[in-house]
Amino acid sequence: MECLKLLESLDIFGYAGICVGTENSQLLQNSLIILQQENHFQKCYYWGKIYGVRNDYHIAFGFETDCLNNQVYYYSMDAFNWLLLPKANKCARFLTPLTINKFEGDPSIVTNVYNINPPFPPNEDPRKYYDGPIPRELKEEDRLAATVEIINEDSMIIPRGAWFKRPNGDIIENLSFEGLDSTDALYLKSYLHARLPQQKWNTNLLTRPDYNYAIDFLDAIDVDVPQGCWNLQLINEKLIILHNLFWPGMMFYHKLNSPHYGFLYFGHGKKNMDIVFMV
Repeated sequence: MECLKLLESLDIFGYAGICVGTENSQLLQNSLIILQQENHFQKCYYWGKIYGVRNDYHIAFGFETDCLNNQVYYYSMDAFNWLLLPKANKCARFLTPLTINKFEGDPSIVTNVYNINPPFPPNEDPRKYYDGPIPRELKEEDRLAATVEIINEDSMIIPRGAWFKRPNGDIIENLSFEGLDSTDALYLKSYLHARLPQQKWNTNLLTRPDYNYAIDFLDAIDVDVPQGCWNLQLINEKLIILHNLFWPGMMFYHKLNSPHYGFLYFGHGKKNMDIVFMV
């Protein structure tokens, strides 16, 4: 969520079971404003918190021009001093889903994933899952980067029309976006994944009569598998809350008929693999 709207959105967090105190929110907002100014970001966002045994990781990101392709991520353990979060490498993307232990809260710790939980059956060749020498050790900082990236791919969303794609390919915030109305907001197809599209470009074209490529260039969440992995709630006829059941702790909110929306993740960074038994 945008850092300038932290205090304004405190009451919304309560609907998702997230408690952020006024004092902590003010300190966090001030530190993110400084981070935004130091890096010359157009906007800076508070992504959320990943819980650790010793310390928790606060995550934030910002962008200069392109709000999708130019995102830069930072992490902090005190919500004041921010460190650059590295890009998730191939090794981290492979090992992170196989790691079952909790985050320790120390980015320098290196874990041998095989010692904790052998990820492959004894008689199975792991090379069919990974091209090259099979990695065994994973640094927690790299695991954190991979976890944030995977959560973004699965559950970071925006309302339809909030982003606009220019003819040159740049993706910018739509300044004329005035929010979803009470009718469109109740349909999952009105919410789009904030990631590079994975579906074919004509998927929305074939299913939406009011298709507009400038705003429908992203994947809608109504085709996510399994069906029912998103929980949509309408509160007080003016607020939409969306929960992703794959990632407990991820919430998205949108105030109807207004450009105010955002998402926040508070969790352990573990994916719920029992989703197929819940829907």
